Amino acid sequence: MNRIVRVLLMAGLALGSLTAQAQSIRLRAANKHFDNLSYVSAIRAYEEFLRADKQKDPAETREALTKLGYSYRKLQDTRNAERVYADLIRAYTDLDSEVYLYYAQSLAANGKYRESQKMYSQYGEKQSQDLRGRRFTVSYMDMSRFYQDSSSYRLHNLPINSRQADFSPMYYKNGLVFVSARDESGAVKRVFSWNQTPFLDMYFHPDTTQLRAPSPEPNRPANAAVLGSGDTRPTTSDLAGSGNQPLTKAELFSRTLNTKYHEGPMTFTKDQNMIVFTRNNTSKGKAGKSSDGIKKLKLYSSINKGGKWVDIQELPFNSNEYSVGHPAFSPDNTRMYFVSDMPGGYGGTDIYVVEYQNGQWGTPVNMGKEINTEGNEMFPFADENGNLYFSSDGHEGLGGLDVFYAELKDGVAFKGVQNAGAPINSEKDDFGFITDRYRTSGYFSSNRKKGVSDDDIYSFRRICKQLNIFVYDAKTGSPIENADVRILRNGSNQDLRVTSVEGRAELCVDVNTDYEFKAVKEGFAMNSVRFSTLTQSARPVMSVSIYLERAENMLVRGVVKTEVNQRPAPGVKVTLRNEKDKSEQTVTTGPDGGYEFDTKPGAPYTITAQKDRYATKKTQYSKPKRNAKVITDSLGLYGVGDIFQLKNIYYDLDKFFIRADAARELDHVVALLKEYPQMKIELRSHTDARATDTYNVRLSENRARAALDYLISRGIQPDRLVARGYGESEIINGCVDGVNCTEIEHQLNRRTEFKIVAVQ
Repeated sequence: MNRIVRVLLMAGLALGSLTAQAQSIRLRAANKHFDNLSYVSAIRAYEEFLRADKQKDPAETREALTKLGYSYRKLQDTRNAERVYADLIRAYTDLDSEVYLYYAQSLAANGKYRESQKMYSQYGEKQSQDLRGRRFTVSYMDMSRFYQDSSSYRLHNLPINSRQADFSPMYYKNGLVFVSARDESGAVKRVFSWNQTPFLDMYFHPDTTQLRAPSPEPNRPANAAVLGSGDTRPTTSDLAGSGNQPLTKAELFSRTLNTKYHEGPMTFTKDQNMIVFTRNNTSKGKAGKSSDGIKKLKLYSSINKGGKWVDIQELPFNSNEYSVGHPAFSPDNTRMYFVSDMPGGYGGTDIYVVEYQNGQWGTPVNMGKEINTEGNEMFPFADENGNLYFSSDGHEGLGGLDVFYAELKDGVAFKGVQNAGAPINSEKDDFGFITDRYRTSGYFSSNRKKGVSDDDIYSFRRICKQLNIFVYDAKTGSPIENADVRILRNGSNQDLRVTSVEGRAELCVDVNTDYEFKAVKEGFAMNSVRFSTLTQSARPVMSVSIYLERAENMLVRGVVKTEVNQRPAPGVKVTLRNEKDKSEQTVTTGPDGGYEFDTKPGAPYTITAQKDRYATKKTQYSKPKRNAKVITDSLGLYGVGDIFQLKNIYYDLDKFFIRADAARELDHVVALLKEYPQMKIELRSHTDARATDTYNVRLSENRARAALDYLISRGIQPDRLVARGYGESEIINGCVDGVNCTEIEHQLNRRTEFKIVAVQ
């Protein structure tokens, strides 16, 4: 495998120090290559040393075998790693525990799960604190759970793959950006000493329609391994495609972003005007090194202006002493996941999350022990629902890196971590997974074809396991058209479907999932039915029915949105309380932010919306009219870190007093703070770029203080307010020093905002 994380994120050696006393010349030469991380050269030297003299010092033989096995491991040559570790364990008994772990991992990567199970068991005895020993020992007792949904997938090896490594695809416009070690420039390219392959660059293919595998025939299941069989790989026809598709050439993504060192993987904001990408530690074209002499990885951002990537900036949480890489934005761009081996983690590399608000980066936070293990977690990706996919060799899998996913609620993997299963996963390394909201199609990379430095990108399609949901009138048995069917997945609201004239809504169901379907229709009492795929069904199409009774109940429905951008807010706990009989109903919003309740008419009620780091929204409704059938409303949430511009607060040039139009706008802030008595805000004032920086900072501080004083005069407690002046540091329209702008354009920069800093 020739990819950047294996090269640098895991560059720190896990071997203990091996004392060399009077080492032979051959062994010293091999060790020099090893210490320089030149593993191809080290392997040749160690193999030559071991062949040369059968009467050598046993301590030297042990050292050479240990480092030889580790070198093969670093190059993902699992067959030779297995051979060397087997020789070590046969010859010596007092080995470091890591040897048993690496031997177990090599055996699993070669599909020898029973032998691997024994080695994991011995490793667990030597390292009881490392849960991998116990977890993998138990997991390999029954392999069937890795194949439960295998017949639903069909894989296709992409025509853009080269003879070098190609991996880690990411959606961009109508195509894919990916990482490759190919060299199509025609010029001489530097070779990376680790594995004697070219450095990595980002490439682009503009049209994914040319890359798609043929859709699976509706009555023909995709080729996949039979449960319990030893071969987990898809058939050749599935991997290679039909053979009549022409090879499609990719192009360099950006000559500005690509350098002579490593670049990639990468991520893009939703509008695709900003990229965050991985690159070697460089400054002004020169490589930087850590105190241990290794070029670490860093994350950089760039903005697209006029079709060109400009303004390359290093992210503030980079370090010369550890690596950060593999970025992945959340679907709303408020958070970014990434990988690092920074101190304080759980294992080799961990996944972290950092907030990104209004162009500012927060402080990275480790995703915790539900996601991260003693092994390596890397290559994160967040789908449109906000669920997290990543690769790991620490969670139980088929060998090497496997793809896993976790449903996140408030940033926590509340259902734990699940293996994506075969054939997405194999006994080799599977990583760089991207997909749509329902995992019906997507792309990933793997070295399953030949192993070693042979990463390829694959597309996948998943055959729909269709479930028909029928809604009927309980009295007449006739189908109900235009009934809403709310889908709840593992207890949380998901999509909303509408029944057809036949009273039918359709859904492609996932395995190992508990569903609930709620049918909602005006004039009927809400009803629901549960359905589970925890057990397998051979039927290609399944169905459930919901019967609705006519009733005089009232429907209360709405959408929860974030006030800062008016987007639907998922993961919000919405509670309806009937103030007459004190009964309560609760739902958790899904991606559309929607909620529905069925309640008795003629009673007052209260709706409460709650989410961590958001102000609790409570709305009371007086007794509705008895003939009210449906009440629709939307709830807005204010969150910590949200910044709102006070649209009508402008200042006359060089002045800081509150104008009449500004006073009216600040009265809205007064009302907000009185509605949320625990909310605290920061008043942020800005100037235009005229005058000196020092003068503008002082002027903006005076303006922010004037707004603060106004709020205090209207009864807001001073300890809830902070005033700060930013001067001309955050110009919003390009009217910086030296640029001619109109008075109206300059006035847009003389503005005041408020930022929420605390809620309850």
